[in-house]
Amino acid sequence: MSNNRALFGKSWPAGYKAMLAFNQTVADSGLDKTIGELIKIRASQLNGCAFCLDMHVRDAVAMGETQQRLGLVAAWREAAGVFTEAERAALALTEAVTGINNHAGVPQEVYAEALRVFGEETLAKVVYAIVVINAWNMLNVTQELPFKVEHPHA
Repeated sequence: MSNNRALFGKSWPAGYKAMLAFNQTVADSGLDKTIGELIKIRASQLNGCAFCLDMHVRDAVAMGETQQRLGLVAAWREAAGVFTEAERAALALTEAVTGINNHAGVPQEVYAEALRVFGEETLAKVVYAIVVINAWNMLNVTQELPFKVEHPHA
């Protein structure tokens, strides 16, 4: 990673303020906090954003999330009984929206299941949560936001 990337929050503070406001609106939407963190973790895994992934795993642990569930987020489909119906619908939708260019849209069955589980308003909140973390991932990966590695045995 190079050290010569601009930090966009400094280069264009108004853009950063807008992102923070969008983020806060989603955070204040009433969306279940666990579902919100699972969305952030899965999107950050798919987008390769170590900075966001580390942040949201830490946030999830602080909220009481278990290491087992966190370790299984990437393999949630195979982890029968570990994630609730709503969490599974949110994770499927996160993968579909995050990889939207891979399959020319969100598959109808993924959308229909999310709508069934969440209803229209909560579905909209879930999609906005997916959009905001994808935006943060893209910003942070583009500017190569530094990730600090902590070595417990160093």
